[in-house]
Amino acid sequence: MMRVGLVLEGGAMRGMYTAGVLDVFLEHGIRADCVVGVSAGALFGVNFLSGQKGRVIRYNKRFNSDKNYMGLRPLLREGNIVSTKYAYEDVPRRLDPFDDAAYKKSGIPFYAVVTNVETGMPEYIKIDSVFAQMDALRASGSMPFVSRPVIIDGKPYLDGGISDSIPFRFAESLGCEKRIVILTRDMEYRKKPMSPALIRLWFGKSPMAEKLLHRHALYHHTIEELKELEAAGKALVIRPSSPIQIGRMEKNSDILQSVYDLGVKDGLASLTAVQKYLCGEK
Repeated sequence: MMRVGLVLEGGAMRGMYTAGVLDVFLEHGIRADCVVGVSAGALFGVNFLSGQKGRVIRYNKRFNSDKNYMGLRPLLREGNIVSTKYAYEDVPRRLDPFDDAAYKKSGIPFYAVVTNVETGMPEYIKIDSVFAQMDALRASGSMPFVSRPVIIDGKPYLDGGISDSIPFRFAESLGCEKRIVILTRDMEYRKKPMSPALIRLWFGKSPMAEKLLHRHALYHHTIEELKELEAAGKALVIRPSSPIQIGRMEKNSDILQSVYDLGVKDGLASLTAVQKYLCGEK
């Protein structure tokens, strides 16, 4: 039987869309043999393996509007736009507990994509325990310019989306011949180049700077490659049926809910196709 890989794109609060799709998967018993998540795809995707339907939308609606949780205050205080202690310790351990025991019991390998700041290259960290490896998940979602690099084993890391936004090739390297890919951008989206001046000011002429300068071109190439795989039946892609309008650090609970609801709607609409794909039907 072919192994199935679930690939989760990032995109900050666009990840509410992914959360909606994954909750549909949980409700209807859709499983995978491995999961690879990037940035918000990693941070929110772990709840799929812990079986905590509804947790992602619940805690984001509850805490995002707190100025100590996310925004200018933690950025000035910690150098991180999302508070390390509040978001990565207080919430998952105490305020809205993450079920790490259930996550580990799932037995499904989960990988978080991070970008090595020194090389500009992606690395893929297997998350055996969310609590024990919270720094790896935090690194995957640490956006450049508004986050300090996360140090893991003496090396600095940032957002995995910088170097591998949609890691379907890595899923294939794990032996997953079938891949279900959840995107957070609609079919018409085109990524724009970032400011060269800002990139050079922040990262000089480093490998990281080169990666950021060419990130839009890499993203478009990745999307074209994914479309070819989709046409050949080697990947099933779920993408927003309409453009997502949401701030990267969205605090409005109604907007968060509307993006989550779009994910639920599209997840339900794709359910038959997903089930047929997993059974080998066309």
